[in-house]
Amino acid sequence: MKEFLKRKDIVFSPHRYFIDALGAMAQGLFCSLLIGTILSTIGTQLGLPFFNTLGSAASAVSGPAMAIAIGYALHSPPMVLFSLAAVGYSANMLGGAGGPLAVLIMAIVAAEFGKAVSKETKVDILVTPLVTILVGVGLAALIAAPIGKAANWVGRLIMLATELQPFLMGIAVSVLVGVALTLPISSAAICSVLGLTGLAGGAAVAGCCAQMVGFAVMSFQENRWGGLVSQGLGTSMLQMGNIVKNPKVWIPPIVASAITGPIATCVFKLEMNGAPVNSGMGTCGLCGPIGVWTGWVAPSEKAIANGATAIQAGAGDWLGLVLICVVLPAVLCWLGGLLLRRVGWIKEGDLKLN
Repeated sequence: MKEFLKRKDIVFSPHRYFIDALGAMAQGLFCSLLIGTILSTIGTQLGLPFFNTLGSAASAVSGPAMAIAIGYALHSPPMVLFSLAAVGYSANMLGGAGGPLAVLIMAIVAAEFGKAVSKETKVDILVTPLVTILVGVGLAALIAAPIGKAANWVGRLIMLATELQPFLMGIAVSVLVGVALTLPISSAAICSVLGLTGLAGGAAVAGCCAQMVGFAVMSFQENRWGGLVSQGLGTSMLQMGNIVKNPKVWIPPIVASAITGPIATCVFKLEMNGAPVNSGMGTCGLCGPIGVWTGWVAPSEKAIANGATAIQAGAGDWLGLVLICVVLPAVLCWLGGLLLRRVGWIKEGDLKLN
């Protein structure tokens, strides 16, 4: 059995399923639902129907996109990979509001079964897609709806708690989602699975921006402009190697997220009502701020289901967005980094990117 699993590249490990697969799922969401939301918003605001058509088409294939991305991360052979489109569509549809979590589970199970039978028979062209689709779609029909409801319930609980206790939950959501963004897991996928919008989504955006902008500014003297762009618009995950070597370098971004989170929820009432995946993107491609903007002008279906409506953003809203996403993280982490360098907790080169 061990030899068979090794030959089929079937690896039962948290890293494979909760880091590789989850991260790939976020990319699938980015290339479908997130881009589709942005295109639709542009089309609506500028009166360009063609962009609405593009956006609707991209958003409609989010389930297949997620499943295929997961299959790619699991090293699925072509026949399995292509069959996962049907699995993703059915799991996302049957999972309802918690569709992304259903897609993650069904795609993983279907991909592993498909890999197990791939090229084991002379009629592989029939057996492999049949097994992959039968397992994935069949399982989705049985448990996708309960899984989706469970994920939606947890997400709604977090959002309700944030509305009732904006200060404490602002800190908790901001810090936890921000830490998840820097760790080698996908904060975007987590936010999408939980369907985080509203105040909780705003706190998540604050935490992610604190990590990305914070590390970019704090490490400027080591990494200069290239590091500023790669971390500020790319990912703070680039610092994981340095965090392992010296965990103290993580203190300023975490403290910054603990400060900006409650400011977002209590002072500016910052809500992220775009696609939930935006809540965990931070300043990566400016997706976090863009999600807040799209939520103002055209809330996502998930946000509308949670009671969101379009608003006419005022100067205070824009001020809060800029302060939370860019200015405060930059200032707080610059000051925090300066202080830790002076006391010797951060030394020259500790934040250098290879």
